[in-house]
Amino acid sequence: MATAQAEDGRIVTTSIPARLDRLPWSRWHWTIVIGLGTVWILDGLEVTVVGNIAGRLSEPGSGLPISSGEVTGIAAALYVAGACSGALFWGRLTDRYGRKKLFMITLIVYLAATALTAVSFQTWWFFAFRFLTGFGIGGEYAAINSAIDELIPAFHRGRVDLIINGSFWVGAVFGSLLSIVALNTAILPADVGWRLTFALGAVLALVILLVRRHVPESPRWLLIHGREDEAERIVSSIEERVEAERGEQLPAPEGEITIHQRKSISFLEIGRTLFSDYRRRSVLGFSLFIGQAFLYNAITFGFGAILTKFYDVPTGNTGYYFAVIAVGNFFGPLLLGKLFDTVGRRTMISSTYLLSGLLLFGTAWLFDRGSLNATTLTACWCAVLFFASAGASSAYLTVSEIFPMETRAMSIAFFYAIGTAAGGITGPLVFADLTESGVVGDTTLAFQIGAGLMCAAGIVAAFLAVNAERRSLEDIATPLTAVVAKAGAAVKGAATPGTSGTSGTSGTPIRRRPA
Repeated sequence: MATAQAEDGRIVTTSIPARLDRLPWSRWHWTIVIGLGTVWILDGLEVTVVGNIAGRLSEPGSGLPISSGEVTGIAAALYVAGACSGALFWGRLTDRYGRKKLFMITLIVYLAATALTAVSFQTWWFFAFRFLTGFGIGGEYAAINSAIDELIPAFHRGRVDLIINGSFWVGAVFGSLLSIVALNTAILPADVGWRLTFALGAVLALVILLVRRHVPESPRWLLIHGREDEAERIVSSIEERVEAERGEQLPAPEGEITIHQRKSISFLEIGRTLFSDYRRRSVLGFSLFIGQAFLYNAITFGFGAILTKFYDVPTGNTGYYFAVIAVGNFFGPLLLGKLFDTVGRRTMISSTYLLSGLLLFGTAWLFDRGSLNATTLTACWCAVLFFASAGASSAYLTVSEIFPMETRAMSIAFFYAIGTAAGGITGPLVFADLTESGVVGDTTLAFQIGAGLMCAAGIVAAFLAVNAERRSLEDIATPLTAVVAKAGAAVKGAATPGTSGTSGTSGTPIRRRPA
């Protein structure tokens, strides 16, 4: 390790990022996926359960004096507000105090809030803990996406990130089926079933919390924040486990990074990074999040109302249709995820956005002509959301990998908050009257708005998307702490192949040198 004492910290040279990226897939990586990726299942479970129990909560004997409109309106808005504010609040702390500390804290906040929701005895109590549940979930998005991208090898990062983000819909399917059982008064009393659905979410969170104890801090974060020896121990331990599993020595890492360690980055520097140094990438992030938010609201906000008003589907049966489109949503990232690492980010992001938008335009045309029934409309939605889900998941992948390491969690939080606010606040204002009016032309217009914005985002991606496939995070966006050589060139992580000079488990050690 080369280290020079500087005004704000030390200067170190290491191959740790390259060593992480050259790792083959192993059981250790599955531990990361299970420990960190399951939060989206919890989010899907939460959102679906609340939508499905709205009718039961408003009934006499539910144990809570609340109306259906308050559940789907005020409580839902508070959950969204909590998620947006939580993402921004915890995102800043994640960049400053570390990934592991924050993904443990935010899960504990979620666990406690959803457990206390289960024992709600007054409306204000239910509202307060819906906000705090969202507050925890919002923080999870920033902390988890940061950790996943920094721990998963570059060769697999795209598909893993997409599948994990798409697992929201696994939770949605589970929530739909759980609600059918829990709300059956022949099985559970009216004032018990809905409480058990929230209690189960807390139990699942507790299990995930136990698994997460074994997930390490991001070595990349440790390296930048002056804890290079701890980063070295973690990476060496991972390499030993992988070598023991495979029965062979790992290849030498290719490339080094030289950084000037710093404890924190100011808000001014974060703002300058997003809106000046990387403004084209910020435009891309805005476009992707707004496009997917409006498309999903165009379809899902009035989902039940469309089926009941136009096709006379009983209210109690809409959950089965929702489960079908939720499955389509999950299979999109599952089946298309690998192509984001092979065909490439630019091609796949733009094509999934454009295809889903064009398919929704076609669905709107068929709906307006009266050519669809409940089954064929659901089939059309499945086709639209198969591509849209992969595109929406790629939005989270994009903003988590195209900005510098020091601003990663805050960048994720910022764009997540923008997209969530657009979906949870602007979306209902735009689509509520259109999808619930019972007028064919209004619902067609809702479809066309969502489709138009999705296509627009796809066009933006065709020009501005970053070719990040199989590239080191440090190569995609040079860290703000990267040392600039006297000749004027930044020394990037995994930059120049063949510079490591050593092979074996630890590759190039962290070197200390005079300034």
